[in-house]
Amino acid sequence: MSSIVTPTLTAEYCWFCWVVLGAMGYFSGSVPFAYLLAKSRGIDLATVGSGNFGATNLGRALGKPMGFLCFFLDAAKGALPVLLAGWWMGLLGKSAIEIDAYAAWSWLGVAFFAMVGHTLSPWIGFKGGKGVSTAFGALLALWPSVTVPALAAFALWALVLLIFRFVSLASIVAALAIPCFIAVGAALMPSELAVYDRFQRALPFLALTGLIALFVVWKHRSNIARLKSGTEPKVFGKRVASAETPTPPSP
Repeated sequence: MSSIVTPTLTAEYCWFCWVVLGAMGYFSGSVPFAYLLAKSRGIDLATVGSGNFGATNLGRALGKPMGFLCFFLDAAKGALPVLLAGWWMGLLGKSAIEIDAYAAWSWLGVAFFAMVGHTLSPWIGFKGGKGVSTAFGALLALWPSVTVPALAAFALWALVLLIFRFVSLASIVAALAIPCFIAVGAALMPSELAVYDRFQRALPFLALTGLIALFVVWKHRSNIARLKSGTEPKVFGKRVASAETPTPPSP
């Protein structure tokens, strides 16, 4: 008696799964941790500092430990749906040149929607943060295609922050560096493929990380204006609180 063969849930076969996972990425990214953490201390983050719902503004309002906690949570909410999608479709552990274009675009789409969810959260009136921490977590979870470039960009972020003490500048530089690191990795990766073919295989990763970089720059346009005018606040300074908002109690 012949047995019934069940189709494998590959990226090509289960297109509906990618739709579901993309929506999951958006709603996972949309959880407004900065808003919730500030609210737990009786603070309306929209009236504090830059009014941005991100880890940096939260850290200025409630201190660096709270800012680091928010950064970790925002990165985790970007990483989890991407890891789930990669595991579900059997893409984890494959390099960029081993993944076909359809699967690569779909997987990267989950990461992109997670970042969009963070910047346009429906729970707080389609507002949000700048998307850097969530994008970092999502790109880190694209193992190993973007993990190493993301870690290299994080090291560059820390270096720029240490030298200049501007989170916005460090974030912009790191975001722009990721597609550059991917391009260098594709060129240097040991493979029988010609360099042109490697770049062709890595094109989805280059294109989407480039799009994310441009999106990060666009979200930081007000910071860029303040950097030019010399009014952008540096880190490791005093906490920022509005006149209408009571100063939070010491931890």
